[in-house]
Amino acid sequence: MSIVLKNKCRHDRSRVVSIDYGTKRVGLSVADPLRLFAQPFGVYSPASAVEKLVSFHHTETIGTIVIGWPLNEDGSEGKATRRVENYIRQLSNRLPDTKIIRWDERHTSEEAKARLSELHIRPEAGEVDQMAASIILQEFLDAHSETTRVNERS
Repeated sequence: MSIVLKNKCRHDRSRVVSIDYGTKRVGLSVADPLRLFAQPFGVYSPASAVEKLVSFHHTETIGTIVIGWPLNEDGSEGKATRRVENYIRQLSNRLPDTKIIRWDERHTSEEAKARLSELHIRPEAGEVDQMAASIILQEFLDAHSETTRVNERS
């Protein structure tokens, strides 16, 4: 059995970034140009993250921002989602032509800590935020992949 990967031609060269928002720190991640892999893009204060994204948009053109949507364990919205909604408004004002997608981020911080521990990296706050942003983005990329797998049996 072999797996054949076929990529559709991409005319849209805009970049996809993700945000793990926190009131003190914001983790960022960016997809590679083919939109296959999430790569860490730094940890900033909330205001500095907006400036970093605006600057990046001027050089690379951000087409989509995927922002972690902090739902409660039962799936309901709460204080945290209201804070993120305010941040989304700031982003929309600064990057009005960029699509912003809310992505369920439940358990991403725990997963980020676990992955860092597996790499024998003592999970510090900044690294956790950045890893959580990468997890959010990779989930999004995997869910929206334009890759088709075809199984062939010999």
